[in-house]
Amino acid sequence: MSTNFARLGVPTSLVSVLAERDITTPTPIQAATLPDSLAGRDVLGRGRTGSGKTYAFALPLVARLAASPKRTKPGRPRALVLAPTRELASQIEESLRPLAAAAGLTSHTVFGGVGQNPQVRALAGGVDILIACPGRLLDLMEQRHAALDAVEITVIDEADHMADMGFLPMVRRILDKTPERGQRMLFSATLDEGVGVLVKRYLHAPVVHEADSALSPIAEMDHHVLRVDAAERSDVLADLAAAPGRTILFTRTKHGAKKLAKQLVGRGIPAVELHGNLGQNARTRNLDAFHSGTVETLVATDIAARGIHVDDVALVVHADPPTEHKAYLHRSGRTARAGQSGTVVTLATPDQRSEVSALMKAAKIRPTVTPVRAGDATLQALAPGERTFLSASEAAAIANPNAEASQTGRRQRGSSGSSAQPGRRTRGSAGSSEQAGRRSRGSAPSGRRGSRPAAAQGTKTGAAPTASGGGRSAQTGTGSSHGGLAAFSVSAGRAGRRR
Repeated sequence: MSTNFARLGVPTSLVSVLAERDITTPTPIQAATLPDSLAGRDVLGRGRTGSGKTYAFALPLVARLAASPKRTKPGRPRALVLAPTRELASQIEESLRPLAAAAGLTSHTVFGGVGQNPQVRALAGGVDILIACPGRLLDLMEQRHAALDAVEITVIDEADHMADMGFLPMVRRILDKTPERGQRMLFSATLDEGVGVLVKRYLHAPVVHEADSALSPIAEMDHHVLRVDAAERSDVLADLAAAPGRTILFTRTKHGAKKLAKQLVGRGIPAVELHGNLGQNARTRNLDAFHSGTVETLVATDIAARGIHVDDVALVVHADPPTEHKAYLHRSGRTARAGQSGTVVTLATPDQRSEVSALMKAAKIRPTVTPVRAGDATLQALAPGERTFLSASEAAAIANPNAEASQTGRRQRGSSGSSAQPGRRTRGSAGSSEQAGRRSRGSAPSGRRGSRPAAAQGTKTGAAPTASGGGRSAQTGTGSSHGGLAAFSVSAGRAGRRR
């Protein structure tokens, strides 16, 4: 059905780029908005995270710029995409870049947390499409490195997140500098009062399309509340994180994310953290490790609830229940993406039970509520597969190879079947060399995780260890060991298939 996009008006050259990434059928939000956006109308698109909004605006943006080729001028982009976080801006650019290249257009991303000189040089060289976070863009505008008077198309992505983060005043200052007659597209999961102000002020007779509302229960997800004693919480989290497959654990605070990631590594579970206290290099490194499958456990604050697009996250764990239902839905939206199913687990200690009950009611979710302890069969049903625990030093080396490589006198670990990658846990074959270095969740009872391919697992039995130091059992397995960096080859193909 590769003609589906063509029937909507997408140029053949861009349809071919999508087909190369196994994207052949439009998502509902894409099918709804593309005819209008390709025609140059202002569009207001509402859809939950993971619904395919990036291509919904990237395709018409590239197609319309390519249809009226103009020579770019230094510091004056022809199109602007505003995103609330660095991670989202980078991932938009990753999806947009091959489309732009096929049309002979250039793109660049600007955000804070890194030096501005490379961004200044790129702007000076002329950029067709600029993807930007509001704060850094305003800085560059005030320094006269960027002007927006030549912008033909403006996109505001995750507008409700912009509002939540207090960015709307900056967004208004930026939009005031764009030509009033240019095309504008705004995409948001919800339409709150702050977003409504943007729509009324900057969009002209917008065509409104809605698909997969963020405020409706998501059928592809199984929602569970696990009632745990406070003393059992860490053991239950370790049990879930040690299962095969990608898992995201959410905490309320930056300190909590850092602490939990450290605890998991101490228990022999490679885990990386993502929160606002990390520098950009560390954020990029940790996300790359998670994207590639080198590390399959990400511990994050709500910074990752928006804009972190990894299609095969099968399990989301609310280690700390969020404070409001929109955050719950956006966190949970990290799973059940691209047509896959997923499982969402919320831990509730005795003092959190009434809070979690109110949260689920507000989110219109009817979860399965189960009291659990570490090692219970319920945990195996929610996250199928053998639990894998390494030594703390092995887990740390995988989670942060740069730190390990810098140590002199590095300990040589024993081989697990491959002399090139000593000390890595053994993983079973997934039936394809493309899956090297990744674990896949097995099929869960009642068809859960059915979209995830089952794989033979390296064997490690027993409940999660309760000590954070030694006492690790040796890993035994039947497959070949894979190096962490070898799995990075998977990332580009997987990211390209994201919608």
